[in-house]
Amino acid sequence: MKAIQIPHTGGPEVLHYVDLPQPKAGEGQAVVQIKAAGVNFTDIYTRTGMAHGAAMPWVPGVEAAGVVTEVGPGVTGVKPGDRMAYSSGPGSYAEYATQAVWRLMPVPEGVSFELAAAAMLQGMTAHYLSHDSYPIRPGDVALVHAGAGGVGQILIQMCKQLGATVIATVSTEAKAAIARSCGADHVIRYTVDDFEAETMRLTDGKGVHVVYDSVGMDTFAKGMNLLRNRGYMICYGQSSGWPDPVSLQALNIKGTFVSRPSLVHYTLDRQEIALRSGAVFAALAAGRLKIDISKTFPLAEAAEAHRQLEGRASTGKLLLIP
Repeated sequence: MKAIQIPHTGGPEVLHYVDLPQPKAGEGQAVVQIKAAGVNFTDIYTRTGMAHGAAMPWVPGVEAAGVVTEVGPGVTGVKPGDRMAYSSGPGSYAEYATQAVWRLMPVPEGVSFELAAAAMLQGMTAHYLSHDSYPIRPGDVALVHAGAGGVGQILIQMCKQLGATVIATVSTEAKAAIARSCGADHVIRYTVDDFEAETMRLTDGKGVHVVYDSVGMDTFAKGMNLLRNRGYMICYGQSSGWPDPVSLQALNIKGTFVSRPSLVHYTLDRQEIALRSGAVFAALAAGRLKIDISKTFPLAEAAEAHRQLEGRASTGKLLLIP
């Protein structure tokens, strides 16, 4: 099969298009012929060595949708021909991948492989952020960084549906239009205005109940300043690098909560994955949620997909198509 393999950490140039043996299903596993694979910042973190240290050589990618071609011993409930999607499973930058069956979720009729792949990681991430890491309540004010990104667009929609006022940050006017189309009440172009000062102006000096931060180093400190008493800083990514450490005394000033979660912490078993993916797929089917697939790339062009995501040249979701 064709696959993308990383021999060592580095820039996009280390993503090599290679021939590898087609995988076999072991006990409790299934082989999935991948029809669409998601491109996510966690893939960049692995490629650069920023996080998730992987044994090299490594086939990146943790999210895909496709068709089951083989099941291993002891597998029930999944059979060849089933349309399935998964997240937090390795090796999706390939034509085939072996996955633990408990991670595989059925793709509803009427949902394309592309949309299913786009919905899993970012949709479930937005779900746990808005429902669990900090459960949004009616009347809350939420600051969402990277509001035109894949998670940002979905998170804005979910926060609005839960009753929040949403302030989003973006870099360009085109991205601002995207954030507004998702329901953001206020959009700040951080390349033009200081988002800390502007957020305080928009909230009459009160600040926000929660900051959802996927940027990290460039935004974290100012986001902490914007929190109200007992406010929550949910730092779920670090596209600009890891933020500086925070002292307990700094948290004590306003009784602040800080969390650095990831999706794996909120999809610990099949039941939890089914709950989150089911909520996302149901919202898609009912028209309550839209997911923007901005670009698709052939598998061989994975490096270009990384360049565009890393360089913030994209909005919405990027996919690889084997």
